[in-house]
Amino acid sequence: MFQRNHLKAVFAMVLLLMGAPALALSLQDAMARLDQAKEQGWVGEKPDGYLGVVKAQGDAAEIVRLINEARRAEYQRLADKNGISISNVEAIAGKKAIEKTRPGHYIYSNGWVRK
Repeated sequence: MFQRNHLKAVFAMVLLLMGAPALALSLQDAMARLDQAKEQGWVGEKPDGYLGVVKAQGDAAEIVRLINEARRAEYQRLADKNGISISNVEAIAGKKAIEKTRPGHYIYSNGWVRK
């Protein structure tokens, strides 16, 4: 009896682990889910040009990670192209993102606040 239950548990773990990569989001998935995550108050814009997790719900952390990686790559590309520091690009992008943030969505200003 113990062996049979043990085998079932091992089999269930193997299936779970095999399915884990299929559960991961792609950048396109993250971009498609971003607006909904903002609407639900899970994700917000920060003045450094990156997203932040407001509430650790659903896919919020993965959405933030994937989009921030893409933003950082683009900021670096722009910095290199224009001969400026990435921190300058991040600050400009952050300012623009906060300006474009819709009312009711979160921005970071000494803590998370609704715009």
